[in-house]
Amino acid sequence: MSTPARQTGVTYRDIETTPEGITAEIIDGEIYMQARPMTPHIEACAALTELLRPPFQRGRGGPGGWWILPEPEITFSDMNWRTLCPDLAGWRKERVPVLPKGRIEIAPDWVCEILSPSTRLHDRNVKARVYAEEGVKHLWLVDPAYRTLECLENVEGAWVERTNREGTATVAAPPFDAVPFELDDLWVPD
Repeated sequence: MSTPARQTGVTYRDIETTPEGITAEIIDGEIYMQARPMTPHIEACAALTELLRPPFQRGRGGPGGWWILPEPEITFSDMNWRTLCPDLAGWRKERVPVLPKGRIEIAPDWVCEILSPSTRLHDRNVKARVYAEEGVKHLWLVDPAYRTLECLENVEGAWVERTNREGTATVAAPPFDAVPFELDDLWVPD
């Protein structure tokens, strides 16, 4: 898969007219398009959703208090300037008691990007910078190719690494450290 394509001079209408099977985002007034993810990416995203939603959204075996969504469309500031679709995002219910319907215009408290060979640098550099600037408190970077999880915290607009695990480690990472999970559950079996 190639690097996400980039075009300038766009509006939100360009996202609405994106062909099926393509993900589009607007970052600082430029549109980035990429093909849908491959199996290792999909498996990691689905596994994290299964691991986090019961204890943190539903309160089953954990503290509850979160909304956790896969691939939400989030508008930061202006839809023609910054509209992103993280792989997973979460909002504390104390801050967002009712989940908005449709496009979400509230910065999440936590974002997770599942890295693919074609998006690794874009997610780490471009999207991570936007999340920090927009006040997202926690960023997880999951890399199925290297079987790693990096957990970062936004400290005064800069990402500080809090946890870095690989392979089959047990993970208890902020902001979801109340319920540990096995990192190996995220990977497609060999």
